Amino acid sequence: MPIDPSAAALIEVLEEHFPRIERGVTSASEARAAAKQFRRPVEIEPVARVEDRTVPGPAGDIPVRVYLPVEDGETRPGIVYFHGGGFVICDLDSHDGACRRLANEVNAVVVSVDYRLAPEHRWPAAAEDAFAATQWAAAHAAELGIDADRLAVAGDSAGGNLTAVVAQMARDRGGPALAFQLMVYPVIDLSATRSEHASQTENARGYFLTLDQMEWYRDQYLGDADGEAPYASPIKAGSLAGLPAACVVTAEMDPLRDEGEAYGRALRAAGVPVELHRAPGMFHGFFNMDAVLDGSREAQQIAFGAIRGVLTPASP
Repeated sequence: MPIDPSAAALIEVLEEHFPRIERGVTSASEARAAAKQFRRPVEIEPVARVEDRTVPGPAGDIPVRVYLPVEDGETRPGIVYFHGGGFVICDLDSHDGACRRLANEVNAVVVSVDYRLAPEHRWPAAAEDAFAATQWAAAHAAELGIDADRLAVAGDSAGGNLTAVVAQMARDRGGPALAFQLMVYPVIDLSATRSEHASQTENARGYFLTLDQMEWYRDQYLGDADGEAPYASPIKAGSLAGLPAACVVTAEMDPLRDEGEAYGRALRAAGVPVELHRAPGMFHGFFNMDAVLDGSREAQQIAFGAIRGVLTPASP
């Protein structure tokens, strides 16, 4: 279907103001500064408690932000969240609203992770930080009010990549046990054959995230590293068996659409329960724009419903 008219209007604004290599933004520091300047004040969705902490990581402390939806002393599901931003930009503040909404909608404790960014810290720094923060959340589940048997990972874009990678790391490294993984328009294939996905050609430009911008993010993250490694390109794993149930959300007008859907299908083929939703007429970045996009609200309800269905099943 054609681009949603409301989405098209948003893309015009984003393409004019968001940091882009097409407008000469070619350094990570410039991109981060421009992204922060673009942020608009929004009404903050209330939660019972928000706490900034640091947790041990492989190269020093990792900042995290913990969201508690209700202060009632009850144990509830936990979701470790990894923000998007091409492994280069964004932080705890950029995804604060998304994490508040996730905590409230799923009635879960959310731990948002401020992993190290590229190019100062290239692969696998972000992945190892994400895994370390997930290990910490599992080890401190009782302190956080989390039921350790109902621990999930989630993320968008680059954070979707980290979600898939952490799920594989947890399986390969003997834990922690994860019950669910939510990947929103995830980066799944950074390998040499990534251009074989048709959506990279169909949606190469004109829909906010361009192919050129994607390649720039990839170069910042990988440098000279091998994109064939499964912890860089999760779809390259030798086996996907034994991974937690998943929901994969993609956008029709996104260069990343096909690789996300291919990963969803590969998970299904390996026996993993998967809910796969392609948002018609939507573009990369739409998911957290529920204030203005019907497609965002629909995708959120599908994703949140999928998480609740596994983490908070109905009582008999």
